[in-house]
Amino acid sequence: MSSIPVKQKAFIVPRTGGREVLEFEDAPVPEVSTTQILVKNEYAGLNFIDSYFRSGLYPASTPYVAGGEAAGTVVAVGSSVTKFKVGDRVAWLGSGAFAEYSAIDEGGRVSVIPEDIDFKTAAASLLQGLTALSLVKDAYEVKPGDWILVQAAAGGMGLLLCQLINNIGAHAIGTVSTPEKAALAKSAGAEYVINYAEDDYVKKVLELTDGLGVHAAFDGVGKATFEGSFSLVRRKGSMITFGNASGAVPPFNVARLSQKNTRLLRPTLFNYMATSEEWDFYTSELWKAIADGSLKIIVYKVYPLEDYRSAAEALETRLSTGKVVLKC
Repeated sequence: MSSIPVKQKAFIVPRTGGREVLEFEDAPVPEVSTTQILVKNEYAGLNFIDSYFRSGLYPASTPYVAGGEAAGTVVAVGSSVTKFKVGDRVAWLGSGAFAEYSAIDEGGRVSVIPEDIDFKTAAASLLQGLTALSLVKDAYEVKPGDWILVQAAAGGMGLLLCQLINNIGAHAIGTVSTPEKAALAKSAGAEYVINYAEDDYVKKVLELTDGLGVHAAFDGVGKATFEGSFSLVRRKGSMITFGNASGAVPPFNVARLSQKNTRLLRPTLFNYMATSEEWDFYTSELWKAIADGSLKIIVYKVYPLEDYRSAAEALETRLSTGKVVLKC
């Protein structure tokens, strides 16, 4: 315990707002309770949900330490902890990730990282990897031969979804905004890529599917693309809206679902992993897919912790392709 400092550097969200409210300052290193572990974070992953909490779209009590995903080494354990020990390499989901140290409950969302997976990959893969797996397995069970629309196919989530859809043997149609992003989505397994800055993606998707539309649309963009995605879902198909990168989807008249008997779902990851058994199943599936090479984690850039504002700007302005990561 003597090697653990009293103070650490952390990014604090003192009030709701844009990136300008973020404060990089000294903060206390958390003291573990009897049921907690203290993790020295090596890398932390950025996600759009960070901005949802910061902006107030999702409620959060301020002030708080930003970030919800990291990987590192256990450096202290509470007296009642039995699942983890000092020295374990772990990846975790929770709160307070954009800091040098984080205290996590033993019964929370923590997983030991296999030896053949490094900290950076683990931190870059956990939230988005688990989300992508739950989308193609639970939100809509993708089957061989299905036609699937992936909005923002060159983002961190999009690249993972394209790989998983391709692995299953379905047809992934990805939308992107630049030729560079198109090439990246193609390399990740998107069978067809549409640059919406140049082409009408609704028209193109209908051409590809002989006017029938897709079996499912996976849309993490939200407000800007919801109507286009919804229009492309075929009869008895599924509209899966899972993010708000462009803003929240406006109120929706459910009577519209009857036009094609469309299924509409707004899932959240943690309702697919509410039990320890579900958590263990999905994390083992994720680590196995990474280890055997069937799921490749593409990191856009690693920023030092103190450059979180720049990293957040790259993500939130959709400049980035792949995952944005902080070195803690």
